[in-house]
Amino acid sequence: MIARYTLPEMGGLWTDQARYQAWLDVELAACRAWRKLGRIPAEALKEIEDRAAFEPERVEEIEKETKHDVIAFLTNVAEHVGPSSRFIHLGMTSSDVLDTAYALQLTRSADLILAALDRLLAGLRKRAFEHKHTLMIGRSHGIHAEPVTFGLKLAGFHAEFSRHRTRLLAAKKAAGRGKVSGAVGTYAHVPPQLEEMVMAELGLEPAPASTQVVSRDGIAEYFTSLAILGGGIERLAVEIRHLQRTEVQEAEEPFSEGQKGSSAMPHKRNPVASENLSGQVRLLRGYALAALEDMALWHERDISHSSVERTIGPDANILAHYCLHRLAGLVERLVVYPERMRRNLDSTGGLIHSQQVLLALAQAGLSREDAYKLVQKNAMATWREGGSFKERLLADPEVMAGLGSEAAATLASLFDPRGHLTNLDYVFEKVFGQADL
Repeated sequence: MIARYTLPEMGGLWTDQARYQAWLDVELAACRAWRKLGRIPAEALKEIEDRAAFEPERVEEIEKETKHDVIAFLTNVAEHVGPSSRFIHLGMTSSDVLDTAYALQLTRSADLILAALDRLLAGLRKRAFEHKHTLMIGRSHGIHAEPVTFGLKLAGFHAEFSRHRTRLLAAKKAAGRGKVSGAVGTYAHVPPQLEEMVMAELGLEPAPASTQVVSRDGIAEYFTSLAILGGGIERLAVEIRHLQRTEVQEAEEPFSEGQKGSSAMPHKRNPVASENLSGQVRLLRGYALAALEDMALWHERDISHSSVERTIGPDANILAHYCLHRLAGLVERLVVYPERMRRNLDSTGGLIHSQQVLLALAQAGLSREDAYKLVQKNAMATWREGGSFKERLLADPEVMAGLGSEAAATLASLFDPRGHLTNLDYVFEKVFGQADL
């Protein structure tokens, strides 16, 4: 028996050699099924398994004449097998081979992408626990909001990429459907049980009701899941790009010995990896659109999808795999600056604690509207003139009266950023199943 073709690297799954080997995997599985059903003699099956082979160059040479890739492939295989080759492709149509082999390539690719995802998830988990208590400012609209921790930020990304993993597993299943149902899906020349036997050997599912092809919704789901994964990759890449901005400088990509950031400005340290990822995932979104366009075929089949899938199959899978490994390496080696995070946290003079004061005033008896006006008045003065937000509140008789007899002590407690981290363990337990390593 010819061993199934596997290579550890994604690119190896999409070479001509790998594509033709996937075709041969399907043909051999069908021959073994036919043997069990009594259609192929045992000696013929042994001859097929022992001799079946191909050369990509020879297939291409024959195809120049036949103008048909599967016929060219079968002709080349027959050159090796001899008379017993008459049992190969028995009752089958080209798409029985092409669609089932494509499902094999997609599911094998999905396994490598899932492994890359696992590397990224491991890196996010490690760095999240490392910086679980590293205080920093949380931002909305790019503006300082309230304190968070860098570990909490990374936990959020871990939760998202866990969902991407679940989504990709489902998409792998959706794309992992094959068919051996004949020219228009009627099983006129092959029994349904043969299809079931072939798919069981290959680790695929039989399409419930195929035409000459497997309907493309499962394939569209797969490429769409890669596009959604790309959105998550870009969201994390954009976060790193923002954190590396000179005005922020809370984290940055590693800068290696001898690396240059600019041909003109020797001081530059640019987030080139993150920017590269932002660009690359735009292609993933385009591939998803192409896969969606492939869903509408004429009647039982046309070939408008074929040329598209030959392009997006290798391109999207190789790109998603590359992006995940590049992002994982970036997370693993990301340089974090906790001191700068704390300086930025304190840079607005305590304005980030305004909600704490608002809630305390409302709890003490003021209407929310009156409390909001008091806090905002002092906050806007701090925005305009600088200084300490807490000192302004201490000097405001309405605020002090509103907070009651222990106003000064109350304000001091309200300006402790650790008060925002009360439920940090709760989030970590939800995301990781544990609060501490």
